[in-house]
Amino acid sequence: MCRILLDTVDYLTVQIDKLTARITLRLSELATTEDDEGPGQGTLMPITDTERLDEIPGVGPSTAQVILAEIGLDMSVFPTGGHLVSWAKLSPRTLQSGNKNTSGPTGKGNPWLRSALGEAAISAARTDTFVGARYRRIVKRRGHMKALVAVARSILVSVWHLMNDPTARYRDLGPDFHTRNLDPGRKSRDLVRQLKALGHDVTLTPAAA
Repeated sequence: MCRILLDTVDYLTVQIDKLTARITLRLSELATTEDDEGPGQGTLMPITDTERLDEIPGVGPSTAQVILAEIGLDMSVFPTGGHLVSWAKLSPRTLQSGNKNTSGPTGKGNPWLRSALGEAAISAARTDTFVGARYRRIVKRRGHMKALVAVARSILVSVWHLMNDPTARYRDLGPDFHTRNLDPGRKSRDLVRQLKALGHDVTLTPAAA
């Protein structure tokens, strides 16, 4: 019985390798245009769309292939990254009842795309990158699942920008992006509000230069 199971694993591994080779070849053929202006132009060595998406934290070659297979290569179908995110059902829905609007859960969307983005988001959440820092900021107040959806949404927006511009390359903003671009006034108001909620009277005095 063990021998039969091992033979089955070996057979499936060979089939997976064959399919992977065909997928890789097909994607490289689709990325080639008539004027030979392939993706990644402007670099020393032109790279494929899969390799460009592989630069996004959490996205590996297999995940990149799944994403491209589900959304296609023509981003003119989606005028903006927000349209792609909305199509993938990664945007919160607005539920209206009378004059009251509430935020509802996201829809089901494409199951294969959501599965690939979910795996990418889980991997990216562990990295010391912009998307990793985004997960750690959101999870504190919104929970694990909503933070993962937010990271998946950020990854898909990055995919749209890369596919919309064949010469673009992914550039991470850094884990300290929000700290570097923090509004001191807003942060002060948030801290004062938190202290008041704990029952403290707060008076702010500007520090001497």
